Amino acid sequence: MIEASAERAVPPCEHFGSCGGCALQHWQDAPYRRWKADLLRGALQRAGYECSPAPLSVSPPRTRRRMDLGLRREGGGVRVGLHVPRGGTLVDLQECHVLHPALFALLAPLRTLLRGLPALRREGSAVANLLDAGPDLLLHLDAAPSAADRAQLAAFAQANGLPRIACAVGNAPPEPVCLLRPATTRLAGTVVTPPPGAFLQATAEGEAAIVAAVLAGLPEKLTARARIAELFAGCGTLTFALAGRARVAACEGDTGAVAALQAAANAAGLAGRIAATRRDLARQPLAAGELSAFAAVVLDPPLAGAAAQSAQIAASGVPRVVYVSCNPAALARDARLLREAGYRLLAAAPVDQFPWSARLESVTVFAR
Repeated sequence: MIEASAERAVPPCEHFGSCGGCALQHWQDAPYRRWKADLLRGALQRAGYECSPAPLSVSPPRTRRRMDLGLRREGGGVRVGLHVPRGGTLVDLQECHVLHPALFALLAPLRTLLRGLPALRREGSAVANLLDAGPDLLLHLDAAPSAADRAQLAAFAQANGLPRIACAVGNAPPEPVCLLRPATTRLAGTVVTPPPGAFLQATAEGEAAIVAAVLAGLPEKLTARARIAELFAGCGTLTFALAGRARVAACEGDTGAVAALQAAANAAGLAGRIAATRRDLARQPLAAGELSAFAAVVLDPPLAGAAAQSAQIAASGVPRVVYVSCNPAALARDARLLREAGYRLLAAAPVDQFPWSARLESVTVFAR
């Protein structure tokens, strides 16, 4: 650096520059907001669209309700944290301006627990979702937990207010080892029990912004018989909100997420409004002919996007497409398919759930 910019900020965290979680020094000022919005504008320009995105929705610091941290036994203790950028060193987190305080408060007692847990031989990971019922913890370990390990985990859950702890060893599916009460959360007012380690939106503020933008992007007039195809539905972050507008055919590849979604719909009396189907949309996308009967398609694909599925959507002629993206590069590729099929851009809303990072989510709406 030759000369520091006037917009340069002092990082608030001691781990900045070494921890792989944050890459930017500021998060709230006008240049930052313009830059984040430009990530979405640039992606759509590469797809052939010109737009002025809606105002950026930014989640405040210390609101992240999901964490995925590495674990490593080292020097008589256990490191709990994130890896350095492009490296194998694990930064032992002593402060964090991103995580919700209820999750960050688990780190110190988790180190103490794992130091005396033989099931962590060398390294693993800890995934936690902050549910309405409390932090839901999934531990990936490198040895099967013994009866004594399970007793320690139950005591940890009791002492720290966790409803459930599950463990996974190697490629085996997670197994609940401690269940003190139902591990539930509400999605659009419906009680859901997500599987251990399930994908949920990173912040409550971000989830609310995404749901609002998705609902705003639906056709204004939907008949009583109208149906919405929801692709990559997860546990129902969008499903239950969509069901208030039309019948929903929800497709998801993860077996546990589909089961949780359908169980929640049945318990809420929504079986007639929501039908959940397990389907690997990367390998078996819904075909154009299957999609053409829907009034709208809503999709929330993973980081890699949904190239194969987007091609089928473009060929279907479905009148409305609402695309929830967590990767501007993938959005640019998939949106180009829609533009080439004659879809016009109606709206674009950037959502920043990851302050101090280059990550951006967005909701874009297309129509024929």
